[in-house]
Amino acid sequence: MPIDSFPPERYGWDSEYPAGFAAATHADPSGTSYGPVALLRELTRVKNDTLQKAQKLLGHTFKAPDLLKEALTHASIANTRLTSNERMEFLGDAVLDLIICEALYLRFPEYMEGELTKVKSAVVSRRTCAEVSNETGLTDLLIIGKGVATGLELPTSLAAAVYESIVAAIYLDGGFEAAKAYILRTMNAKIDEIARSSHQQNYKAILQQHAQKALNATPIYELLDEKGPDHSKCFEICVSIDGKRFNSAWGPSKKTAEQKAALLALEELGLMDEKEIDHAMEDIHQEEADEQDEADSD
Repeated sequence: MPIDSFPPERYGWDSEYPAGFAAATHADPSGTSYGPVALLRELTRVKNDTLQKAQKLLGHTFKAPDLLKEALTHASIANTRLTSNERMEFLGDAVLDLIICEALYLRFPEYMEGELTKVKSAVVSRRTCAEVSNETGLTDLLIIGKGVATGLELPTSLAAAVYESIVAAIYLDGGFEAAKAYILRTMNAKIDEIARSSHQQNYKAILQQHAQKALNATPIYELLDEKGPDHSKCFEICVSIDGKRFNSAWGPSKKTAEQKAALLALEELGLMDEKEIDHAMEDIHQEEADEQDEADSD
């Protein structure tokens, strides 16, 4: 009997068959033929295997497996958007924010609000959530429609969304502590990495420390020019120390332009080499792109 004699949505697979099966055939790609009862058993086995694999990867056994299935179901294959993971993404985003804020507050008692906010924004960013999804194998479990790229080629927004929806599913199934345990297990390394990077990337602070200690002076930042419409301005800023003006830099905000100007001064003072400057500029540009992505998604 052909496999399409068994509507996949009847067995919880929405509009597509599990991987390894081809519609309108009598056998799977390995050549194994299935009768009606055997085929039903095989479909059920594949579904159960996928759920078991997901639960093992997540370190959480679901009391309500349908929550896990919903969290892994992309809108491209769901019967309706209400049965996709989009609503869970909304909830997971809020749960993730709270748990990361609490973790940062407890872990970095010496950080002021602005520093905590900067680290938090990077940790919960689309880029970081997508990295965790890819690194932990979560994206391999995502149920998506035909024509959507998979694996490492999966769009960043989709990879990030499945992480947030999984957070929501664990929260709904196991409560706050279960969600917290999963988030911290998968995000701890990112928190440490981003906190270190954030501290190191405060080039204005590095320059100020050097100027006050070695030159007995304080850097002064000067706005030289600005261009563009009000909603999309660029700013040119230079820094001076004890009367010496260093090369200017452009940025989409005064804050970014000042960081770049500080970098150029650090290079001219011999405190950073060309390779370090290039790497630092790449980080700043990536941060600019992430901030723009966040603004576009709001």
